[in-house]
Amino acid sequence: QVHLVESGGGLVQAGGSLRLSCVVSGGTFSRYSMAWFRQAPGKEREYIASVSWDGSSTYYLDSVKGRFAISKDNAKNTVYLQMNQLKPEDTAVYYCNPNYGTAWDAYDSWGQGTQVTVSS
Repeated sequence: QVHLVESGGGLVQAGGSLRLSCVVSGGTFSRYSMAWFRQAPGKEREYIASVSWDGSSTYYLDSVKGRFAISKDNAKNTVYLQMNQLKPEDTAVYYCNPNYGTAWDAYDSWGQGTQVTVSS
């Protein structure tokens, strides 16, 4: 069973930046495509970014494209999400997972997530 620990969230003003990290254990991280999701209050969890197993290919939800950057370090078993030009609508709990597609309810388990709050 994969264990996921997200960190790096916090309170930031609009226009600011944060870098989220997710350490993955219990699996062969280097073989995983990885994804980031987020869940805002009262909304469904949404798939916002993914990176291929070797880091060569990425995907972004339109609302974060050009502002967020996903990357992975196979030597550290860690996936990152660099978030720039943050907006209040980015406020959410952020989660990572090995990438099994965009449907959040297809995933068996989650980490505790990390809270990102963007003030206007």
